[in-house]
Amino acid sequence: METDLIKTGFFKREERIKNPADFKKLFKDGKKISIPGAKLFFLENGLGMNRVGFPLMRGYGNAVERNLSKRYSREVYRLLKSHLNTGYDMLFLIYPGNDSFHSRCDQIRLLCQKAGLIQE
Repeated sequence: METDLIKTGFFKREERIKNPADFKKLFKDGKKISIPGAKLFFLENGLGMNRVGFPLMRGYGNAVERNLSKRYSREVYRLLKSHLNTGYDMLFLIYPGNDSFHSRCDQIRLLCQKAGLIQE
């Protein structure tokens, strides 16, 4: 996947879901899409931008594995965000297992395609 780095920019602080109430709302009311190894919860947010979170399953390895997994997920999202429709809150729930950058790219791209979030 090729992207224009000027277009993608940085993963800004206001693009992150931080509030626990927002996480609970997405888990409770959000639409769910799942593939082997990952799940996407998404819901319209009424804002002009997407917000995203990367929770991990309980018991997901040690701190090094958790941090690496989140780092991969954030980078894949940053590269993909210019191709996504705006106005959604998204949670990418990742399960332990095959943890590489390329597998994470495939997982997140497939989840977004199945959810209809990628612009045509």
